[in-house]
Amino acid sequence: MKKVFIDGSEGTTGLRIFERFQVRDDIELLKIDSDKRKDPEEIKKFINASDITFLCLPDAAAREAVELCDNPDTVILDTSTAHRTAPGWAYGFPELSADHREAIKTGKRIAVPGCYASGFIGLAYPLVKGGILPADYPVSVFAVSGYSGGGKKLIARYEEEGRDAALDSARMYAWGQAHKHLKEMKAVTGIEREPLFCPMTTNYHSGMIVQLPLYTDLLAQKKTPEEIRDYLAEYYKGEKFIKVMPFGADVEAGGEIFSDACAGWDGMEIFVTGNEERVVVASRFDNLGKGASGAAIQCMNIVMGCDEAKGLSL
Repeated sequence: MKKVFIDGSEGTTGLRIFERFQVRDDIELLKIDSDKRKDPEEIKKFINASDITFLCLPDAAAREAVELCDNPDTVILDTSTAHRTAPGWAYGFPELSADHREAIKTGKRIAVPGCYASGFIGLAYPLVKGGILPADYPVSVFAVSGYSGGGKKLIARYEEEGRDAALDSARMYAWGQAHKHLKEMKAVTGIEREPLFCPMTTNYHSGMIVQLPLYTDLLAQKKTPEEIRDYLAEYYKGEKFIKVMPFGADVEAGGEIFSDACAGWDGMEIFVTGNEERVVVASRFDNLGKGASGAAIQCMNIVMGCDEAKGLSL
């Protein structure tokens, strides 16, 4: 029985983690009084009394919470952006490599990936590692997410009575190319420049698609879409959270792929389509699942040594 504390349990990610723990019989959830959830001394007490603490906080608050931990045995899983490229922190995407999984298993500080970053890194990391995507490739990323990815304030904008009618259409944002996920997208994959990133949210709650378009003549190894698909299928062979779809799955679906189809599911689907000149590699998943809470719980399961999918939907 592990003692688990969620610092920030009233936010979107924290609530989703809390909900999934209601059916777990192998953890004791430490619950802070709601009127003390911002009291540093009370938070410190709970963090240090826990075996595992989840930080579901803004970046500055997450950094402050880490400083409160003086129990050398407490494992901290941070879902914020604060530590995703920080030295000494394991990056919580175990499917990337055996080294990533081992670092999560043995680490005391684990950074849970961002949602858009997960979708991109799940595609680009294997291609870079396999010598297919060169590090100097001019990467562009196009992505769409449900509005829950924007947190409580954006959810409130979409769900309030008499909301702005403009929100019925796609909401394009991050025009200044300073999105908070760009740093980890570059650092974790090893590409030389941050991608040109064009995200949007639309009028549904959760689920997302991240697209990586590629010119085959600019790749380090020119490959057909079928060959890229087969390479990724082999790379993720045996990984229960990653499902590389058969080539042509998009055609069989009528040429239409819907971004909310994986809502409520904790895995990630990967599609490869295109032709011999231009290829699109895409990931589809739940921004609150493999893109947030689901990934955090998967990491916790690895730390605990139990089935990675325990308590999750696959």
